[in-house]
Order: sequence, then structure tokens, then C-alpha cells
Amino acid sequence: MVRVKKRLGKILIEAGLITEAQLQKALESRDSKSLVRTLVDLGYVTEGDIAKTLAERMHLPFINLEDYKINSNAATIISEEVVRRYLVFPIDFEGDRLVVAMADPANVFAIDDLRIVTGYDIKPVVSTESSILSAIHQYAGIDKTIEQVAESVAAESEVREALTEEREAEEAPVVKLVDLIITEAVRERANDIHIEPQEKDLRVRYRIDGVLHEVMRSPKRIQPGLTSRIKIMAGMDIAERRIPQDGRFGLTLDKKSIDFRVATLPTVHGEKIVLRLLEKESILMDLNDLGILPGSLKRFKSSFTKPYGAILVTGPTGCGKTTTLYAVLNVLNSIEKNIITVEDPVEYRLSGINQVQINPKAGLTFATGLRSILRNDPDIVMIGEIRDQETAMIAIESALTGHLVLSTLHTNDAPSSLTRLTEMGVEPFLTSSAVDCIVAQRLARRLCNHCKESYTPDPKVLRDVGFPLSEDKEVPTLYRPMGCGKCDGTGYKGRIGVFEVMLVSETIERLTVEKATTEEIKEVAIAEGMKTLRQDGFEKVRLGITSIEEIMRVIV
Repeated sequence: MVRVKKRLGKILIEAGLITEAQLQKALESRDSKSLVRTLVDLGYVTEGDIAKTLAERMHLPFINLEDYKINSNAATIISEEVVRRYLVFPIDFEGDRLVVAMADPANVFAIDDLRIVTGYDIKPVVSTESSILSAIHQYAGIDKTIEQVAESVAAESEVREALTEEREAEEAPVVKLVDLIITEAVRERANDIHIEPQEKDLRVRYRIDGVLHEVMRSPKRIQPGLTSRIKIMAGMDIAERRIPQDGRFGLTLDKKSIDFRVATLPTVHGEKIVLRLLEKESILMDLNDLGILPGSLKRFKSSFTKPYGAILVTGPTGCGKTTTLYAVLNVLNSIEKNIITVEDPVEYRLSGINQVQINPKAGLTFATGLRSILRNDPDIVMIGEIRDQETAMIAIESALTGHLVLSTLHTNDAPSSLTRLTEMGVEPFLTSSAVDCIVAQRLARRLCNHCKESYTPDPKVLRDVGFPLSEDKEVPTLYRPMGCGKCDGTGYKGRIGVFEVMLVSETIERLTVEKATTEEIKEVAIAEGMKTLRQDGFEKVRLGITSIEEIMRVIV
């Protein structure tokens, strides 16, 4: 093995990356570490320089594993013990050859052993040691853990005592599997984790940028221990499986504080569990980072900087309404303001703000909470959601009596919020006087900056979807997703908000009192400068932030 190391060292000396003396010192001090790692730790050279030099001198391709879409079938063909021993990782098949990323392609013994172990001819490619170790951690860890859990958990019996399940849930393999599922979800930027019992196995899916991806299937017998472990972490009753339950817990992963909201739902094959990941730092977003275009942002700011009135943010569940409201509270939060929120649940903790958690079992509802809040002399009130007539009435009356009220509502667009409040039993003349601004929003996936491709679209396709063309009918250059290792082959990475900001003008107030239709209100709002959700989305398509297909997916 020393002969191989000297060969690697000779290549680096010939390339001028290190000196003979530096090589000798590295060989003497490397202990159990690889020569590459020792040279890097001593500060003689960087990993990237070593890998690229080896690739060039040995006429081999250099592969950046972070950008490479690894073939999962290839990734699991070699045991974790072997890949760690030789610091290699199989990434793909090329005909009858196995493509293997190596930190030290000069190690001919490793190549010979891999050929014997796998039965494939080996095509070595060069990559950095750290990226190979990262790939090993990602792919080898989860399979091994599932295997351990499957072996340790006894076959599921029809009747289990709660004590037995609790003891099983605390066993090391089950704990390790849950930790691994959660850690991988955080690293993959998942918004939700779905653990779904099927007839013959257990499926785990991550919702990444609003789209579900299957990441794992495990044996059915793991289900009881896995379910009990998560319910214990979330403070739920593990003996109760017939009704839905809610819970929460918090963890610090990769130096980030993350809250997990947990919901269970009894299904015919067992309890489905959904964990929503709430990263505390994400709520401290600046308004400029949300994706509101400058014109709409100016309209929005003109509303929430007023001392009173109601501001409503509308849209479906998971569209970022709470994030938008907290971004506003971050702007308004100051020592001079008394800000009180009433939420169900309190998703994020903010310093300097008084946050009230709804507890219906104890008689603390939105309505009763709001009555108490108003006796505490608030300047700004945030209501998690207007769900019923009583809450709506108190919110509207608060806005009319000198308070700035922020809340959310479930409607499809901004104009329909006014008619929705009327349907809930609020008098139109009160709504028109109290509501100052309504923001409708959606979340669309951002195009991956590493692989998005420019193209000239067919004008007919643009006309069919209503994409606005310039007066000279010139077809703009747009972008579409391609897929790379950075975005897991999806072509998208991250999300951007799409917004519709409607200010309630005197004309719209009059239409509301007259109980005009949503369409009539919408026409006036557009004439007064409101960009609709679709128009805002198309503007982000024109700017190369997202694609036409994505806007058509999230906006009708």
C-alpha cells in the first residue's frame, strides 16, 4: 500500500502541487488518515486541486458528485464497509461497466478488489474525498439502518400492549431510523415528511418545494415502533390509534433550530403521520426576499404602515401566508408597539411579540382570545386565521377602533375575500370600512440556476396560456427546467412567492356595500393597478425566475 501512496505522491510532486519534503512529512504523520486528507489537513494543497490534477495526469474524467445525479441502483451495489475502506463510491452503470468515483484512482488494488466484489469491469472517475464521504453517508446509512430495525423489531402481532410499544419505540435502531429520516429531510430542504402505511410495506415521502418525492419503502413490521417513536417525541398518546392526534417537538440540526408539527390520521392500514418542518430562521425573512415585485410591494407597504385597518392574506394551506404575515411583523416590531398574536398553533416564536396559543379544550378560542387581547391595549393584532363569524366580527370591529389587524383567510384570490366575509355574516358596510388591503399568494418553484436552459417559445403556446406579448409582438426569451445533481434532476430548487395585492379603494368600498360580484370587484381592482396572480407569475417567468409550466401548475 505504501508503494501505491508513493505513486500518488509522485504524481502530485510532478504536478508541482507538493514537494518531496512535504510528501515525506505527510507519510510520517498520516496515522490512519488517507494521504489526501493528511496533505489537505497540513495545508499543503486543496482537495479540489488534488482531484483535478489526478484526473488530468491519469486521463480520467473529474466528477463533481454534488452536481451528478447518482444512480441509486449503482449506489447500493457495494457494501458500506468496502466503500469506506477504499474511499470509493459507485455512481452509475456504463454498459457492462460500473462507474466508480475514487479519491485515489492510482490505487490499483482497490480497483481489482471492486472488480472481484461486484463482478463488473470498473471505470474509475476522480472526485474529492469529502464529496465521496458525503455520498456514502447519504446512501449507505439509510439502507443499513432499515435493515437493523427490520431485524430487531419482532413480527407485528394483532394485539400489542402500550407498554410493549413504548419499549420498542425506545430501542436504538428505531430511534436511529427516525433520526435519519428527519435529518435527511432537513438536508433535502423538505417542507413535510409523509410516513404512510401501505398494505404490505411502509412508504416515506418528502415534500420538497411543494412536490412529493418517494425516498424510502421499508418492511411493514417496522411500522408500530416507528409510529410510536414519533408519537412519543410529539407528546401524543401512543395507545390511542382510532382518532387523529396533533403534537409538536423541536430539534437543532446542522446548527438550525427547527420545529416539527406532527399530525396523525387513522387509515385502513394504520396511522399515517405527517411532520411539517418549520425552520425558525426562515420566518425572519425580509419582505424583499419573499418575491413581491417592486410595484406590488410599494402598494403593500402603503397599507401596513397605517396605524389602523385590516390586512388579509389569502390562499390555500401551505402557500406561505404565515411567513408573509411574520415578515410584516418583523418590520413593525419595535419597542414602541404592543403586538399581540392569537394563533393555532403558534408556528414560530418571535422576540418582543406576545403570542397566544389557542386551546379550545380550555375554552380559549380565537373569539375569546381576541376579546381578552383587546383589553390588553394592543397596537397591532395578528389573528392566525378567520374561521367563523364571531372571529370575523371581532377582527373587523378591532380594525374600526384604531387597531392594525393582520389575519389570514382561505379564498382563491384577493377580490373574493370581500364576498367571503359577507357570506360569513359580516355586514358589507363594516367590511368595506375596515379592510384596507388584501394579498392573495401562491408558491411556485424556482428554476435551478445551475441547469435552467433559455429557449424561444412558440407564440401560439404563449397566446393560448394568456402570456402577455409586447406591442411589437416580439417573442421573449424564456427559461425551462433541465435537471442536474444540484436540484436532484427536477430542474427546480427553492420557491418564490406569487402575489396579488389589492388595495380597497373608495370604488371597491362602494361595490362591496352594493354586494357586487367578485368579478366586478376584480375588474375595478385591475383597472386601479392590481396585478393578478397569473400576471405576477408571468412577470416572474419573463424574468427567468420560474417557468410557464410551473405557473400553470399552481395558478388556475
